[in-house]
Amino acid sequence: MRIATFNINGIRAAQRRGFEKWLREREPDVVALQELRAPASAIPDGVFGDHHLTYEQGTLPGRNGVAILTRKEPSAVRAWSGTALLRHPGDDHIETVELDPGPLARGLREFAEEGRYVEVDLADAPITVASLYLPKGGLPTHLQKPGRMREAPDGGARYDRKMRFLDAFARQLTRSRRTARAQGRELLLMGDLNIAHTRYDVRNWRRSNQAEGFLPEEREWFDSIVSPRTLVDVVRSHHPEVDGPYSWWSWIGQSFTNDVGWRIDYHLATPTLARTAVSAGTDRDPAPDRRISDHAPVVVDYDLTELDSTRSKQA
Repeated sequence: MRIATFNINGIRAAQRRGFEKWLREREPDVVALQELRAPASAIPDGVFGDHHLTYEQGTLPGRNGVAILTRKEPSAVRAWSGTALLRHPGDDHIETVELDPGPLARGLREFAEEGRYVEVDLADAPITVASLYLPKGGLPTHLQKPGRMREAPDGGARYDRKMRFLDAFARQLTRSRRTARAQGRELLLMGDLNIAHTRYDVRNWRRSNQAEGFLPEEREWFDSIVSPRTLVDVVRSHHPEVDGPYSWWSWIGQSFTNDVGWRIDYHLATPTLARTAVSAGTDRDPAPDRRISDHAPVVVDYDLTELDSTRSKQA
């Protein structure tokens, strides 16, 4: 089963730049998408081909929006807001459906309407798949220096907000993982986490220790959600102790040409599922003028026959 995660930086722009061609040629079975940045009525016709669409658009105009594409209609869907757009291939309706959001961890209600998270149970595999767009955040107050920041100082407000999200989401993630296990399912969390975990995930890591996305406290949080017994960083397990493969490059300057990137898009899988991955990497665009997004798709091929074998032995 080929599974991908892709922050497309706007579905309408991505379509113009070649998203449909990528989807058609790579033939993923499941795709987690982030930053669709469009209301349901503005999604281009036919852009998702023969995939079923599960879309949590949120309420922030022109921002966020997460989705999951699947070959078969999911057997269950959950979204923090309690609503989502569900479309079969060829559908163009814009009506959302009411869902049971399930219990939310303390602190998550603040973010529930922002279009940051959706999860589905696959109908053709014992896997719960989630798509996450984690807040970008900002710098804490003591690191905010006017004239050296791209954005105006905010007294640490964006930083504090991201840290609240991380604290609440860690509890929610533990709940989702345990729920999936109790139902006999593996969990695969994918998306743009806006955190580079290790020195191998940022080209200029020495200069990035005081940059949002690579702050020590953000990396410590990442440490807390991954382990050989909970969730495994699938791509890193296939590319240990090497730089990259990066998944994001700035549009500015020569970052893409010189591969000055960050790895902030992930497949985090429960250990049994992670062991079935046979290939893992990024679909880096061939040239700067052929980029679909400022992110690259992160694609993993999972051999689910190995999953069946492993689960049988455990039973």
